[in-house]
Amino acid sequence: MELVVGRVAKSHGVRGELVVEVRTDEPELRFAPGATLHGRMPKAKATRDYTVKSAREHSGRLLVFVEGVDDRTAADALRGMLFVVDSESLPPSDDDSYYDHELEGLEVRLTDGAVVGEVTEVLHSAAGELLSVRAADDGREILIPFVTAIVPTVSIAAGLVVIDPPEGLLDPE
Repeated sequence: MELVVGRVAKSHGVRGELVVEVRTDEPELRFAPGATLHGRMPKAKATRDYTVKSAREHSGRLLVFVEGVDDRTAADALRGMLFVVDSESLPPSDDDSYYDHELEGLEVRLTDGAVVGEVTEVLHSAAGELLSVRAADDGREILIPFVTAIVPTVSIAAGLVVIDPPEGLLDPE
């Protein structure tokens, strides 16, 4: 299974630099000079390898130069490209952190055992991670902050996420 570690948002400047939305906890490792990135356009199956020449943070974003992309036109052609890794190449997750793909598909229940729904996606925002849950009763999307106070239990082995939401979090809008 492929996991997305970054997405090319746009070009930056005229020399081929890429603005990358980071989707990994280890950008300094994934985007280190000399690292190989596997790039895939959305909806495409084939990947192409890119070697990182340099990467730097700028205004809260990661700016990356890769070999073979030397001007704005070449960089613009990569807009939307996903940088992916094979999930089998990742070290095992620990008790306090999980890979997105491990959480997707888990059943979500309240502390009293009532079924809420299923995790469909993990969203990464400036404010932190959110679990996107498809409600079991009506299929609507519920966004649940992925913090210990609200999500006290995650069991990958049991396929279960237990939540203790504050009043109103699960109410339809």
